[in-house]
Amino acid sequence: MTDYGFLERQLKALLDTRDWLTNAAQTSAFLTQTLGDLNWVGFYLQRQPETLILGPFQGQPACNPIPFSSGVCGAAARSRETQRIDDVHEVPDHIACDAASRSELVVPIVVDDRVWGVLDIDSPVPARFTRADQAGIERLCAVFIAASDLSSAEP
Repeated sequence: MTDYGFLERQLKALLDTRDWLTNAAQTSAFLTQTLGDLNWVGFYLQRQPETLILGPFQGQPACNPIPFSSGVCGAAARSRETQRIDDVHEVPDHIACDAASRSELVVPIVVDDRVWGVLDIDSPVPARFTRADQAGIERLCAVFIAASDLSSAEP
C-alpha cells in the first residue's frame, strides 16, 4: 500500500519554487518515479475555451488538444470531478494516445472556481487505481496547487 502521507511530505519539499511550469514538470517526474505500474503522467491545461492543451508530462508523445466534450480528461474538466477508470476500453469516447494504457485516473485542477487543467495518470494495468490512490493523488494535487502560482498560467 502506498504511503501518500510520506509522498505528500516529499512533494512539498520538492516544490521549492512558485513557478507552475517547473512544479508541473517536477510533479509529473515525481509521480512517475514513486508510483508503480504507470506508463504516462502529465498535465493538460485549459489554455483555450473548453479545450485542454498538453503541458508537462512523462511518457510517450501524447494527444493534443483534448476538447472538454471528449475522453476521460475532458470528462474530468467538464464535471470538475476526478475520473477513476478501471478499463479505458469500456469508455466509448476514450482517447487512446498509448494503446498500452488500460486504466486511468484524472484529477481536475480547479483554481478560483476555474478549471486550470487536469492531472492525467495512465497505467497498463487494469483497475490499477484504488479509492485510496484517488484520495492520495488528490492530496498530492492540492500540494501542487498550494505550491504553484497558477495565475501565471492564465490563457
